[in-house]
Amino acid sequence: YLTSPWPCSGGGGDAVGLCVSLQGSKPILPSPRGCPPALSLLSAVSISRAMGHVPMGSLRGHPRPLTVQPLALAGCDSGFGQATARHLDSLGFRVFASVLDPRGPGAQELQRSCSSRLTLLRMDLTKPEDIQSVLQHIQAHTNGTGLWGLVNNAGFNDIIADAELSPLGNFRTCMEVNFFGSLELTKGLLPLLRSAGGRIVTVSSPAGDLPFPCLAAYGASKAALSLLMDTFRSELQPWGVKVSLILPGYFKTGERGDFWKLQKEQLVARLPQELLQAYGEDYVEEINRQFIQFMKVAVEDLSAVVNSITDGLLAANPAVRYYPGQGLGLMYFIHRYLPYFVRDLFLKGLFINPKLPRALRPEHKDAKKP
Repeated sequence: YLTSPWPCSGGGGDAVGLCVSLQGSKPILPSPRGCPPALSLLSAVSISRAMGHVPMGSLRGHPRPLTVQPLALAGCDSGFGQATARHLDSLGFRVFASVLDPRGPGAQELQRSCSSRLTLLRMDLTKPEDIQSVLQHIQAHTNGTGLWGLVNNAGFNDIIADAELSPLGNFRTCMEVNFFGSLELTKGLLPLLRSAGGRIVTVSSPAGDLPFPCLAAYGASKAALSLLMDTFRSELQPWGVKVSLILPGYFKTGERGDFWKLQKEQLVARLPQELLQAYGEDYVEEINRQFIQFMKVAVEDLSAVVNSITDGLLAANPAVRYYPGQGLGLMYFIHRYLPYFVRDLFLKGLFINPKLPRALRPEHKDAKKP
């Protein structure tokens, strides 16, 4: 799994959830990793202040004592969610971490490294019954306090290819996980968030703002998510609920190159013959090669993102948007102020620069001439 702005898939931490609550609770176990690979990123966690002391010196201008205010974050099987859950646990919060597979290595690592305050919750964001179970659990343990914070950290993608080559089902799954799952979870927790005047922090992606090559399904779902959260930010202001977006640079949170190689092979095998002839198998091979090469420069230290999420939850005046990671300032400057063709060239140079499709190559055109 890769984190924003690039796709997560097959068990990365982008999609897992986390909730923190002051009360004790029994775990609700998420669905196993047998689901589509990237779904393991999804989950929800509720986090609320434990009865113990939170070192206030570590929190920048927190608006009020946390003795009765719970928090919620998303993403705990791995990546941002797992790192954030561990960090909040170390601050003294009670963390309810939602994971796709409570028996998976990420969930087990959390149990080993965190205190007894952490509780695992099982949730697959594509299953409404899982979401409802988690909502009922959180409501039962936060009715007296409300919910101070929710972190949406869902992120799924398992195809790196042009939009025309990407199966329609990939677009639907990205929307189901990255948008509708987060929407249902947020709407379900809004009464608790409103009663506490709490926070919503959502990990989106620069791919939702800029047209990264070969990320149409993932980027479109993240664009929808960003706009939704910006709308929530405006609509929830009268209730005192503050909403922040996290738009990370390139961080490594999961899948290895062999996963993407397998996904590429499956994509080629499913392509209609007409499309395969027009683009060429070597076209898809080159995209995959560049993407795997790009993965090698991903940042492994997730602390910048964890700190941004924590600030969005706990700062007296959180930012509307956080941009943890290198190079994002230049990227957004080019996007906003320079011509489109400059932006397109920049993104191809940064991420993936596809070769010319087979049908457009001079040698192919020459071969077709009488």
